[in-house]
Amino acid sequence: MASVNSLHSHSTGKAGWLPALLPLVIFVIAATRVPANAAGEHLHWTLPWVPSLGVGLGITVDGLSLLFVLIVSLVGAAVFLFAGAYLGDHPQRLRFYGLLTAFMVSMLGLVLVDNLLALFVFWELTTLTSYLLIGFEHHLEGARFNARQALLTTGAGGLVMLAGILMLAEMGGSSDISHLVTQADRLRRHPLYLPTLACLFAGALTKSAQFPFHFWLPNAMSAPTPISAFLHSATMVKAGIYLLARLHPVLGGTPAWMATLVVLGAMTTLWGALLAVSQRDLKRMLAYTTVMALGVMTMFLGGRTTPTLTAAMTFLMVHALYKSALFLVVGTIDHQAGSRDLHQLGGLGRVMPLTGLAATGAALSMAGFPLFFGFIGKEIMYQGALAEDLFPDFATGVALVANALMTAVAGIIVMCVFAGGLRFPGERPREAGWAMWLGPLLLGALGVFFGICPDWVGRHLIEPAVVAFHPQADEIHLKLFHGFNLPLLLSVVTLTLGVVGYFGRRPLARIIAAVEKGLPVSADGAYARLLDLTATLAEKHTRIVQNGSLQRYLTVIFVAVALASGWPMMKAGLGFGPLMAGFDAPTTVEALLGLIILAALTVVVAAGSRLLAVCALGVVGAGSAMIFLWHGAPDVALTQLLVETLTVIIVALVLLRLPPLPRPLSSPRRRVFNAVLSLAVGLVLAGWLTAVTAGDLDRGVTAYYEAYSAVKAHGRNIVNVILVDFRSFDTLGEIIVVAVAGLAGYGLIRRRT
Repeated sequence: MASVNSLHSHSTGKAGWLPALLPLVIFVIAATRVPANAAGEHLHWTLPWVPSLGVGLGITVDGLSLLFVLIVSLVGAAVFLFAGAYLGDHPQRLRFYGLLTAFMVSMLGLVLVDNLLALFVFWELTTLTSYLLIGFEHHLEGARFNARQALLTTGAGGLVMLAGILMLAEMGGSSDISHLVTQADRLRRHPLYLPTLACLFAGALTKSAQFPFHFWLPNAMSAPTPISAFLHSATMVKAGIYLLARLHPVLGGTPAWMATLVVLGAMTTLWGALLAVSQRDLKRMLAYTTVMALGVMTMFLGGRTTPTLTAAMTFLMVHALYKSALFLVVGTIDHQAGSRDLHQLGGLGRVMPLTGLAATGAALSMAGFPLFFGFIGKEIMYQGALAEDLFPDFATGVALVANALMTAVAGIIVMCVFAGGLRFPGERPREAGWAMWLGPLLLGALGVFFGICPDWVGRHLIEPAVVAFHPQADEIHLKLFHGFNLPLLLSVVTLTLGVVGYFGRRPLARIIAAVEKGLPVSADGAYARLLDLTATLAEKHTRIVQNGSLQRYLTVIFVAVALASGWPMMKAGLGFGPLMAGFDAPTTVEALLGLIILAALTVVVAAGSRLLAVCALGVVGAGSAMIFLWHGAPDVALTQLLVETLTVIIVALVLLRLPPLPRPLSSPRRRVFNAVLSLAVGLVLAGWLTAVTAGDLDRGVTAYYEAYSAVKAHGRNIVNVILVDFRSFDTLGEIIVVAVAGLAGYGLIRRRT
């Protein structure tokens, strides 16, 4: 509990309720759009973003995006309010609020944009800000490790997803989701459909912690509780769910889509529910129930019927309400009682009645008791499972087992923590301040209100969200009682099995722990092995390539240039033909300069002294400068001459401090290889230069500079104008690079060893 103590040592300050105003204002504004949105009035704005690429920043407010905005802002307001009392006078609270606000804005941008490239930008912003938030207590090694694990897992998935976005944009002719929806049938028949789907799944499934990428989410619980409540109950982990829902009308409905999501979602659901029962740490317990919930939503998004998709959206909202409340309750327990260990706590309802009331309401919603919104979600969940196009019996069985285990977890939280005899590890706990219990109490109350008035929720929130990505949806009715039917029977069975699971929790936990221990490899273990393998390969690669030999470095570069440039040139049939066809005999001056350059090159190759080789190489450069001068380019000739002179001076100064060249310089075989490689690189570059200059050149850019050099930049030397005005920032960057390289060279020259 080191992290807890480090946070709570400053918990005596005023409650920071002021930062909660921003998400609260956003929630109020979004709530005013609910009636119009339910009536089918959607908003859309398009702002220019990258006009040269035809990319606009489209903002869409429809049922799906509005539901996410409401969830993000509502939970955000509760979390910000809670964090003020939780952190108190913590010295890093401003950094905390800044990162949390940046994350909230990134998440809101993600769910509002219509363009996939813009969505990816916000997607990566959530990845970066969540990394900083998970590692908020960066002085702790565990926090740094878990933040890095979340970043590597979700970041790698995001990069693969970018490839899928680019392929999808190429297939559909646009990266706008609204345009891609109109091309859905053609996209599903496209040859690149499966690779694109796999890449997009990589991003969504890693972000939403689906099997086998589920391991990072429970480990991220090392973050302070407000972060866990915000990122891992209502926002970040739901980004993958949002992407799957938004792309459902574009790519969904195929066997590949359905089989992947149903199977992986079911595996995630079962494994998350089983591991949740076996945890002692309350936050890890809730983390695994989040994994379970994300698996349920993914499983239902694999369907294509109205009941299955309605189940996904209903459970999305149910889970956001009860899970954020429970996370905040656990944070309050940790803050007041000094522990999250299930075996050290008990009877807290006597001394923390309001927190206990909030926990009971949220837990009963999670268990799916009647009159709670969780009961509505569970009923529609069974309807959706029974209506699955693929594996309906399998999906129903998975949902039944998972819901029963969630009922057991709810019983553990209420009965073991708040009921029974009073137990706590430190000083006698007392009720927290209003800022810590108000948020979870309101979220729990919403669970009751929505459970009593499900029809309003269905018409105003759930149905518009489903219609946004499933336009052919049937009319959706959420009711407290649908009559005596199979879903009601399954709900009764769920509660019964949940009670059995609660009383048998200890032997069940031992069995689950034994099974987990007996697995040949775990997800955490696979991640660790992958990191070790990467480090080993990097070390071996470094020993081979970065061995300190400048000759080897140049050899690798030249071989890569020769192969990467020579092979395409040969396949395209390019080379010296155009040059030889229009070859003119050299003039006397050109022939003389050529002989001087050849003689200097001979000295460079045959020299036994570094200094002589460098001086001869300077003669080659001076000869090239004379060729430029002969052909009417004095500015280029002067630049070439100055560079060559400066190079000779600097290199000569360096060579004075180096030991003599060894004898022999290299083996005969090495010299032959160097000669062949040099000729190959020279021929390849000369061939490309010949092929480029032999064709018809587009003079559009040249004409622009000729026309505007004097008019806009007030200079007639086009080369100077380009360097100083048209690409001034590029030139400034080059100057900085040269200056840094000069400083490095100066430092090397001054070294005595």
